[in-house]
Amino acid sequence: MFERPHGGERAVLVSLCFPSRDAAGGGSEPDEALREFRELAVSAAAEPVGTVTGRRKAPESRFFVGSGKAEEIRQQVQATGAEVVLFNHALTPSQERNLERLLECRVLDRTGLILDIFAQRARTHEGKLQVELAQLKHLSTRLIRGWTHLERQKGGIGLRGPGETQLETDRRLIGERMRQIHRRLQRVERQREQGRRGRKRAELPTLSLVGYTNAGKSTLFNRLTDAEVFAADQLFATLDPTLRRIAMGPERRPAVLADTVGFIRDLPHDLVAAFRSTLQETRDADVLLHVVDAASAQRDETIVQVNRVLAEIEAEGVPQLLVYNKIDLLSDAVPRLDRDADGRPWRVWLSAVDGRGIDLLHVALGELFAHARVTRRVRLPAAATRLRARFYALGAVRRETTSERGESLLEVEMDRREWDTLVRHEDMNGVVWTERDGQTVDMDSTEADQYLAATAQAP
Repeated sequence: MFERPHGGERAVLVSLCFPSRDAAGGGSEPDEALREFRELAVSAAAEPVGTVTGRRKAPESRFFVGSGKAEEIRQQVQATGAEVVLFNHALTPSQERNLERLLECRVLDRTGLILDIFAQRARTHEGKLQVELAQLKHLSTRLIRGWTHLERQKGGIGLRGPGETQLETDRRLIGERMRQIHRRLQRVERQREQGRRGRKRAELPTLSLVGYTNAGKSTLFNRLTDAEVFAADQLFATLDPTLRRIAMGPERRPAVLADTVGFIRDLPHDLVAAFRSTLQETRDADVLLHVVDAASAQRDETIVQVNRVLAEIEAEGVPQLLVYNKIDLLSDAVPRLDRDADGRPWRVWLSAVDGRGIDLLHVALGELFAHARVTRRVRLPAAATRLRARFYALGAVRRETTSERGESLLEVEMDRREWDTLVRHEDMNGVVWTERDGQTVDMDSTEADQYLAATAQAP
C-alpha cells in the first residue's frame, strides 16, 4: 500500500483544456493558463520537471483525466523522479485518492496548491488564522487520504473500530479547531471595526488597492506611501493587508490606503470565505484603485476575473479607478489620464517603478473625492432625534443651530453614498434640506425615490 510522503518539490504539471467550459466561462488561452499555473508552482517552491497537457470534453469521474492520459502521467512521474503531481483543476477527494494509488506519489489540485502558497506567505496572526481555516475546510473532506493504512479495516463483528474511530476523532478535532479560529477571527474583526469607525470619525477617506496578482499593487503602494512593503515579481508576493496614511490629490488631503491580497482566476471559495474579514477593507473603501498590468496580453481578461471576485465579496458597487501600471514595459505608452463621457477620471496610465504618471493619479483622486462628497443644510423636526443622532454618528455635522420652532438646523458634509443611503432607508418625511445650488427639497418617501433616480448619474 502506498504511503504518502511528507513533502516533495519535483513536480509534474497537468493542465487540460475543456473547450466547451472555457468558451462558456470566457476562459483564457491554454498556453496562458499553463504559464500562470507554472508560476503558481514555482511560487510554492516546486521544481517543474514535466508537463502533461490535453483536451477533453468533460472530466472523467475516476481519474479526472482518461485512463490513457493517467498512464502518460505515470510514465512522466517514473521518468522524472517526480515527488508530486500538480493539477491545474479542482479534484474531488476520490479522484485524488485514485490518482495517488496509480501514480504512487502525492497529488495536489489547484486549490491545495494556492492554499499552500498562502500558508507560506502569511506573516500576521490574522493571516495565519485565515489560511489555517481555509486549509481545514479543504482538509475536512479529504481525511481518509492521511490514513490509507486503515483502509483495510472491514466491517463485521470484531473488525469495526480503528479506521472509523480515527476518522471520527479527526473530524471532531478539526471541527473544534475551526470553531476556535472563528472565535479568534471575530475578536480581530471587532478590532478592525474599531479602526474603521475611528477613520470615519476622523473623516479620512479610504482607498483600497485591488487587482490581479503580480499587477504591481505593492510597488504602487510603496510609491504612494514611502513604505517598504515586500514587492517581488511573483504570484501572491503580498498576502497580509497593510494600511498607511497618504496625502491624496493636489490638495494633499489625508487619506488611508490599503494594500490587499491579489486575485487570480478560480480563487478557492474557501479562501475567499476565510478572508472575508480582511476584504472588509475593500468593501468599505470609498474608491478602489484597480491596478492592471498594462503590459499583459491578458489584461482585459484579468479585469473580468477581478470584478468576479469583487462581486463575490459584495464589493462590486464600490467606485473604481483603473490604474494601468507597468507602462515602462511598453515602448509606445506614455503617462495619461483618460476620462469618461462626463469628463470624470476613469483610467490612469503610469509606472509605479519609475514614478511616471503618479502626479496624474493624484489629479484623478482629487477630482473623484471632490465629487464624492456632498454638502447640505438640513432642517429636522423636533421629533427626528434618531436621524439627528445618525448624522452625528457619521461625523457629518459641521454646525448646528435651533430654530424658533425647536427645529434642528444642521450643516452637514458627508460621502455621497452615505447621504443616498440615509435618503433611502431613513424616515425623511418632513425633513427639508438645501443643496449647493440653492434648491430646497421637502421630502416624503415618493420624492426620495425620485431624488435618488435623478442623482444616480450625477457627478
